[in-house]
Amino acid sequence: MADDLRDDEATKDRNFVTALARGLELLSCFRDGEVTLTNSDFSDRTGLPKATISRLTYTLCELGYLIADLRTGFYRLGAAALNLGFSVLSGIDIQDLAQKEMAQLRDGPNSYITVALGEVYQLEVVYVATSNSLEGVALVARIGSRLPLFPSAIGQSILVGMRDDAREAVFEYAGRQGAEIEAEGRKRHAEAKSIYESKGFCTGYGIWRKDVNGIAAPVFSMSGDRVYGLNLGGPSFRVKPKQLESVYAPRLIKAANALSMHPHR
Repeated sequence: MADDLRDDEATKDRNFVTALARGLELLSCFRDGEVTLTNSDFSDRTGLPKATISRLTYTLCELGYLIADLRTGFYRLGAAALNLGFSVLSGIDIQDLAQKEMAQLRDGPNSYITVALGEVYQLEVVYVATSNSLEGVALVARIGSRLPLFPSAIGQSILVGMRDDAREAVFEYAGRQGAEIEAEGRKRHAEAKSIYESKGFCTGYGIWRKDVNGIAAPVFSMSGDRVYGLNLGGPSFRVKPKQLESVYAPRLIKAANALSMHPHR
């Protein structure tokens, strides 16, 4: 299916370089906490034939984006890929500005609160900055961690903040993955938009994970061409919706406004 999709995209756009897209898709297969993957893993996650995967992994190894263990058949990210990732992060104009605001949000009355800033990638949100709870046993967020876009508060806040055309492009991409995925996304967004218009933030109480409560608000980059999500939350047995909305929501909105080019509320 992924193979057909790339060919279809290439047909529609003569400037689309299919081989490059496939190589980048392989690099994005690594998930939070994963160090190594096999050709079979790449094939399962992209839908590409194993013969194609073998050529791509060989090329990526030659360029330093992957490192192969010929004895075991595993691949891990190479220095070139890691350097690319850190270069992207260092170029994000809002990341440094976010650290102070995020620390202030975290250091409130509840020591179990974790704060994160994320950006959309396909149908996921990738954390680009985090400020973890002061408690040893709590929700831990790491730079590079991924959350599902539609059922998470941070994902909903990004969708709410997007321009209509950008949001529609996300739904169209979701539709190519499955009609039910697009339907879920549109339903979640409609609900989130209603809550946001009423409260000024988005909520996620046991939706992404049953044991996690959180709220989030959109943040607009200094250049104005990116929408981020700023969220805070923690384990549901320590972080309750009432406290999030009465104590932390005003602080969240203030922080999101401080980081944005213009107030979102």
